[in-house]
Amino acid sequence: MRLRELLIGALRKGPIPQHVAFVMDGNRRFARRSQIETVEGHNLGFEALARILEVCYKSGVKVVTIYAFSVENFKRSKYEVDALMDMAKVKLSQLSQHGDLLDRYGASIRILGQRELVKPDVLEAIDKAVSMTAGNNRAILNVCFPYTSRDEITSAIQDTVTSYCSPLSSTPRPFSESHITQTIQSQHASSLRTPSPSSNASDAENLSSASSSTTLNGDSPPRQMTTPASTDDVIYPDPEAITPETIASHLYTAGNPPLDLLVRTSGVERLSDFMLWQCHENTDIVFLECLWPEFDLWNFLPVLVEWQWRRNSGAYIDEHTRDEEAASALAR
Repeated sequence: MRLRELLIGALRKGPIPQHVAFVMDGNRRFARRSQIETVEGHNLGFEALARILEVCYKSGVKVVTIYAFSVENFKRSKYEVDALMDMAKVKLSQLSQHGDLLDRYGASIRILGQRELVKPDVLEAIDKAVSMTAGNNRAILNVCFPYTSRDEITSAIQDTVTSYCSPLSSTPRPFSESHITQTIQSQHASSLRTPSPSSNASDAENLSSASSSTTLNGDSPPRQMTTPASTDDVIYPDPEAITPETIASHLYTAGNPPLDLLVRTSGVERLSDFMLWQCHENTDIVFLECLWPEFDLWNFLPVLVEWQWRRNSGAYIDEHTRDEEAASALAR
């Protein structure tokens, strides 16, 4: 224990990742290898999580995000799914108790995922854990449950579209070339409709009038076009103003620090639909051979030391610069 505290204290002397994510893979394989029940493998996986959360928060990590349950996990046997749901109820309650791990480090629980897929009794236990830790403001535990990154990104885009379809105000539009062009095209299209026999003369007159009124003279300022109040008097956000940051502001992790480090255990080298948007060019992604129930400080320490070395030595900056230069060369 003394050595452990000394090592964590030494880590705090250097830069610490502010946001770390874990793909907790290997519980079932560990159970098979140890010849124990699959559910017991998941229980041991939770114990590993508690160990690593303490290391993270004690080291100074502000946000930990865990891949607790994928939407794809619903395809597993009913027995295993029900066991995982029951475990979520019990373990989240334990973590959030007064005096327990999250309370000691001032960490609040946030559930990221599709609530509608969770049974009411599990949802009630989850909401209780969230409520019990709501006053904690020194750190965050994001529990992705049930979650896939594609669903998160889809939801963020839907929310962005909804917000950009909502009018900003009902004041008259300012001068806008694109708006004038759209109005001209709309009126011109209307004027080209096939006239009825009874209105040839009046339609011809209207067409002539519309043509003359929509001709822009380069030597004089454009004339303001009028359209019905229901559209002309309402201002909508400009969709061209949508940026990656706009989408990011609607993700489940909005407001969290950028993802610095993602660790996956079990030797599998893929993201499995986890944090795809957040794994930008500044994220270190590390794949480890150990199974999740085996994961502890001694597995995590080399990862953190290497992360610190990369930041301190300038290797991170040099690599980022090389990536930018390569991207620029491809764009030429």
